This record gives sequence, structure tokens and C-alpha cells, in this order.
Amino acid sequence: MATRTLRIGTRASALALWQANWVKSELEKKYPGLEVTLTKIKTQGDKILDVPLAMVGGKGLFVKEIQEAMLRNEIDIAVHSMKDVPTFFPEGTGLRCITEREDPRDIAVLKEGVKSFMDIRQGGRIGTSSLRRKAQLLNLRPDLEMVDIRGNVQTRIGKLVEDDLDAVILAAAGMHRLGFSEQIGEYFEPKTCLPAIGQGALGLESRIDDTVTNELIDFFNHPATACAVIAERAVLATLEGGCQVPIAAFGTVTGEQLELTGLVSDVEGRRVLKRTVTCHVDQAKETGVALAKQLLDDGAGPILNEVYGSETFGERD
Repeated sequence: MATRTLRIGTRASALALWQANWVKSELEKKYPGLEVTLTKIKTQGDKILDVPLAMVGGKGLFVKEIQEAMLRNEIDIAVHSMKDVPTFFPEGTGLRCITEREDPRDIAVLKEGVKSFMDIRQGGRIGTSSLRRKAQLLNLRPDLEMVDIRGNVQTRIGKLVEDDLDAVILAAAGMHRLGFSEQIGEYFEPKTCLPAIGQGALGLESRIDDTVTNELIDFFNHPATACAVIAERAVLATLEGGCQVPIAAFGTVTGEQLELTGLVSDVEGRRVLKRTVTCHVDQAKETGVALAKQLLDDGAGPILNEVYGSETFGERD
């Protein structure tokens, strides 16, 4: 083990580096003789900062270059935010582990003097790059103006003042991981704003045939989180069909039961389709597929066909 080096591929944003360094430190704790290094890789999603991700496809924008580095044997594993990970992988790599989920909720950082999201003035300005968040929040407050913001967590918090916004909507997980918890003005419960697929969990990707590395990292997999996220991703994979719209799914595991909620909406939040089902944890993937088909039966098809663009992938923490 003393001569073994494990190379982690990661984006260079503060949050991505926090996540990769957490994986590095857990590996070093478990395997004291292991040398773990980080390789920072710039992805398309990091380069395109002046256009909403919905306009450039979104899918895989934060993972493609990292996967290519893995296939060239420049890195051994990749650490991704699960909500950035497409439902398909290049031949030769796969999702090996899904880590225990951080707080999966969305949060609002509120303008000084604003007590809660529902207290925001009529016509208030809300900063978010996510179609999923926009749709659900407009469903609550159709009077609000949604303003596209991009960049890392700190940059987007800064836009509250810079762009004269009433609130900025972000993921709780990223706020907690980067030490910004005190700036959270309000948490949105999943019933109010259903999280992105995989939100709060990390995914470890590796080469399928790299048995040594796969055995080293298997301890990261958290069965309950993996079950929930697999179900959520099955909803997405079934609904996708080449069309990308506000889609959300969120699973919770209690004992051997999985509760799964799925949502499809138009971008204005006027037509929101939502369903909840329960199943045994062993049926996670099949139940995700079945839930997506129920949403299609409820009328999701026309919505999926008429709205373009998506934050389903590449929605930033």
C-alpha cells in the first residue's frame, strides 16, 4: 500500500475542491499508507459563465472533461456533485459509489430586512440559474421576477447586493460545506421546493475494470442514499427523451421503505405535475421508472415537448 497513489479528478471551484478534499481525507484516514493527489480539471460548465446553462444544453457540462481524463488514465476516480452527473456514462467508466447525503433542501439568502421568502415585496427579484427552482417558486409567487445568476456559491451570494436582488436561491449542502450556514435566511422543505435529482449527495466515478481502486473506494457508498438517488435518476432517465425541462425527484428511505416524489413543470410554474409513491428499497429503480410513466400519463408529455433547456444537469450548489 505504501507505494500506491490514488489520483482524484475534480473541478477547481471552491465547492468541488471541498468535496474532493473531503474524499481525500477519508481515504487517508482509512488507508494511512495511501498517497492521494488532486488533479484540477476545467470543464465546459466552468468556462461558460455568461449564458444560462439551459441555453447550452446543460447535460454533462461539469463532468465530460473529467471523464475524458479518466479514460486517458490521467486520474483514477472523479468526485462529482450527484446532481451534475448524467444518467449515462462513457464506455469504460461508471458510478461506483454514492455518498451519504448532506441536507438536500434548497435555501434562500435574503436581502437585509426581509424576514422570509413569502415576505418578499410584490415583483421582487430572485436570483437563481435553475429552471426547477424558478418553476416551483413562481408557482408559489407568480409576481416575482426571476434573474439568471451564474458562478460559484460566494459569487452568487454577492449578487444579492451587486444586482439588487431580494433573495438568492441555493442548495443547503453547498452552504453548509463551505461554511456559509449563518447566511441562510430560510430553508425550503421538499414539499415546497422539490430538490434536484441527487442534490446533497456526491458520486464517485471510476473505471469499471480498475478492481484495485474500486475496492479501495467502496466504503464510501451509503446504501440508503444510493437507493434514493438511483430512484430519482430513474425518473429523470425515463422522462428525459432528449428534452430537458424543469424536472425534480426526491427519495427518502425509512427502514426498508422508499418514498419517492417526482415533479414535471412548465418554466412559469403554471402547470406543475407531482406524484408520490412508496416501495420496498429493492424496487428503487423500477419504481422511479414507473413514477415517471405515471407523470407522463398525467400529462407530462406535452410539457416535456414544448419547453426547451434544462438545469437538470449542471445546476450549481
